[in-house]
Order: sequence, then C-alpha cells, then structure tokens
Amino acid sequence: MAEDAKLYQLWLDRVDEGYLQDELARMKGDQSAIADAFFQDLEFGTAGLRGIIGAGTNRMNVYTVGRATQGFADYLNQRYEAPSVVIGRDSRNGGEQFARRSAEVLAANGVKAYVFPRIVPTPVVSFAVRDLGCSGGINITASHNPAEYNGYKAYNHSGCQVVTEEADAISAAASAVDMFDGVKAIDFDEALASGLVEWVSEDVLDRFIDAVAACSVATPEDKKTDLKLVYTPLNGTGLECVTRILKREGITDIALVDEQKDPDGNFPTCPYPNPEIREALELAIQLAERVHPDLLLATDPDADRVGIGVKQGDDYQLLTGNEVGVLLLDYLARQQQAAGQDLSRKVAVTTIVSSSMVDAIAQAYGFEVHRVLTGFKYIGEYIGQLEALGQQDRFLFGFEESYGYLNGTHVRDKDAVDASMLICQMAQYYKARGMNLAQAMDALYQQHGYYLNRTSSFSYPGASGAEKMHAIMAQLRENPPAGFADLDVQEVVDYEPGVNGLPPANVIQFNLEGSNKIVVRPSGTEPKIKVYVFAKQATRQLAEELLAQLEEASSQLLSAD
Repeated sequence: MAEDAKLYQLWLDRVDEGYLQDELARMKGDQSAIADAFFQDLEFGTAGLRGIIGAGTNRMNVYTVGRATQGFADYLNQRYEAPSVVIGRDSRNGGEQFARRSAEVLAANGVKAYVFPRIVPTPVVSFAVRDLGCSGGINITASHNPAEYNGYKAYNHSGCQVVTEEADAISAAASAVDMFDGVKAIDFDEALASGLVEWVSEDVLDRFIDAVAACSVATPEDKKTDLKLVYTPLNGTGLECVTRILKREGITDIALVDEQKDPDGNFPTCPYPNPEIREALELAIQLAERVHPDLLLATDPDADRVGIGVKQGDDYQLLTGNEVGVLLLDYLARQQQAAGQDLSRKVAVTTIVSSSMVDAIAQAYGFEVHRVLTGFKYIGEYIGQLEALGQQDRFLFGFEESYGYLNGTHVRDKDAVDASMLICQMAQYYKARGMNLAQAMDALYQQHGYYLNRTSSFSYPGASGAEKMHAIMAQLRENPPAGFADLDVQEVVDYEPGVNGLPPANVIQFNLEGSNKIVVRPSGTEPKIKVYVFAKQATRQLAEELLAQLEEASSQLLSAD
C-alpha cells in the first residue's frame, strides 16, 4: 500500500494532462481506487496492452502508451537499420490521442511512423505492415471490451501480433524506461513536417479490399442467388470495408442498424460490444424481425471478429464461433473439392480450445489439422512458416472459437471483412439449395455427431483478483479433479511446460471419457479465467444435457472459495 501511495504522489506531482489531473484529484483519500490504479504496471504481453482508460500505472493513458512505445522503439532500433511502423486505431475513446502519442515517440527515436488518418479495421493494419514494408505495427484497440477500455496491439514485420519471445523483449525494454523522464517524444505536427511521420494513403485500403476479393470462392452460379442481409458494425470500424466488399461481390440488399452504424467509442446501445453476446445484437434482431433477411451479420468494434444469426422458428438463432468456423471450413473444402483441388495437401489451422468437430471434417475431406495455442497470432505465425517454405498455397482456413476467421494469406490476423464475404457467399450457396445456415449446421451435426461447446468466464477484479486466479490455477495443477459430472478424467494436459512443440502456456486441459473435455485458461487481456466445455453425443438432446452437467461441475470448481 505504501508503494501505491508513493506512485500516486509521483503522478500528482508529474502529470500535466488536465483530465488525468482531475481524475487523480478525485482519487485523493480513496485507498481502494489508488490501489487499483497503481498496484501494478499495465502488463505488456502477447496481446500488447489492454486496460481501463484513466490515470495510473494500471491504466491506459498517454504515459503508459508512451512508455510501451519507447520500449517498442528501442526493440526495433536494436534489430533494424531504419525501422518503420504503421499505426492504426478503431473507434474507441482515446484512440486518436494514443495513436498520435505513439507516432510522436517513434519519430523522436528515429523510427518512421505511417499513421492512418482515420479509423480502420484491425486486419487493415496487419495488411499495411506488409504492404508498406514496415518493421512493425501498432493498433490502438480493445477489441470487444466495454467502452471504458482501450488497448495497444504490437505487430511484427510479418503483420502478425508479436509472439511470446518478441513480447517479452519489448516488455523488458519498456520496463527499463522511466515513464516520465525516459520517454522521448517530439510534437506530432513537427514530426509530420519533417517526414518522420507520414499519413497512410487511401490506396492501401483499396489494395486491402482487392486482396480480400481474391479470397472469394463463390461460383458465378452461386452469386446469382439473391441474399438479404441485416448488418451492424456495433459502432465500430466495419461499415466501410464490409459493405464495400459485399457490394463488390454483388450483395447489395443490406439493411443497416442505424443506431449502431456510425463509430462511437461510448457504444451507447450495448455495454459490451461483443458479437458473441445476444444483448449486443438485440437491435439487429429487432430490425431483422421487421425486414426479414436471410442472414444477420455483426462485426465487433475493430472488425476482426464476426457473429451471425438466422431465423429459426419464432426467433433468431445465433450460431457460435465454433459452429461458424466448422461451417466455413466445410464450405471451403467443399468448394475446393468441387473445383478439383487436391485437399490432401491442405491444412486447416485452429486452436487447442476450438471444436473437436474440426477433426471429423478433416477426416471426411482428407486434409490436415494443425492446432496452436489460443490467440490468432499463432495462426498467423503458422501461415508465415508455410510461406517461408513456399507452401502458402497449402493454407485452407484458420479460425478460433472466439469468432475469428481467415482463409487468405493477405493478413496475419483474423479478418471480419474476409469472413463476412465468405459467410454471405456460404449463405448464398445454401439458400440456392433450400437451406439457411442453421439448417446447414444441423446437417453437419447429423453427419458427424453433435459436438457442442460452451465458454464460461469467471471474473476476479482488482489486486486480490490476480492472487485468486493464481491460486486457482495452482490448485488445479497440484490437486486436479478426478472427474466432472459422471465422467472420469482420463488425462490431464498441462501446457505450462510446453506440449507438442507449442510454447509454454498457462492452460490446463482435462480429457474426459467419451471424447469430452474441459479446458481452463486465464485470459491474457482481462482479469478472468475462461473455462471451455466440450461435449459430444449422438443426439442434440444428449449433448446438451451432458454440456449442462459439465458446465455446472466446472462452475462449482472455479467459483468455490
């Protein structure tokens, strides 16, 4: 507590940003608020920085962003003769300020900064790194977090989010920087005039759209099928790029959710702008009930993830990330098989917490499955490995259960612009055959078995929360449960030392009898532990019953005091 108080006083003495001064003044005497803002430095991990916007070392502000960028600049200057970085941002509050601050610090360190003059989707930043030949990238985004959050993603020269070794090196460099006296910076306009900062031109976005269009797999015959769409970008960055690519592919009947079409970092219509959550899609569902589309589509604020819904009976059914991933994988394989391609050379890349149904699809078509740790950066890294071998044509599809998809090699991150195009084309394909996407998914279940899954999150906020999370994971390792519900644990897989050639990760997997499993993983960006529950049965009813039992058993385990 004494250390928190010292840091608080230091910030009171040194901070010159007016709004941060006001916040610090309001903290005076509130020991809980001071502890939460100063008990730790906002950690720079493989997802970069992410935190609540505000004053303190555990907050997103110009000082924590400046320190991280100084560390990134030091890292780049040690490895490149003339490094350069592209900087993008989404619609979140503080995004423009944090992007400009990043450019000011890079420029002062001799690192050329290419800055997008307006908001862009995350995959556009990944694309621009390679398109402009940059040494790295920075994207100011907190993805689908609530409005009070913002974040800072760092990319390497391949357009992939920095992986563990790179993140550790950048974090070490940033940790050596004094937040107030160790950060070099010059005025943004001065840097712009000197050429150390340059605006990114519009033709980069045009080339991105061209690259996405090249990923299309729809046949001319399937494109003739009319498709009516309801779309919401959830007050984020998706509107321009998603509608551009859809209209280019002939999908023009698009009804937009007016309240959510324009960028707004306050996200006034939904507290959690996450396309996984029904609450975020309620306005889209209401619009769909009026206009009766074939498909409901929603992209998250930085447009790297997409969720969908279709009318089933009297309501709209929202498909899970795993279901959409499996549908797309089957669709892509089906289209390539029909085109006469050799699928035995192809490889689909997914994560250790994604559906086991992927393996059944792969067996049916004869392609390979490669599983990586959670985080699309590992999928992007694997694409880069294929490219280094001259085998990028082997890449069939990559997806993670958290609604991220990619079928091209134009980026090294998940891409909701590409995925939106593919999902709509897939909907056209099935509509031409008298099915919607929920019916298509059910047909796959009937063919391969009902692989159901559910993800639960358990929150542990504040300083005590971090200790609680650590204790829970330690307990699971030292005294793992013998079973969940009525199923025995047949194997415990601890990814902490590294498994099957994967990097070490704080993940524990419990393989249960009957091809069922439970995976426990602390979030890398939020004070949460995520539990992934997988159930497979011959019928939906049996699978749903088992899923509920396993979820209840895991909930009791993680919520116990």
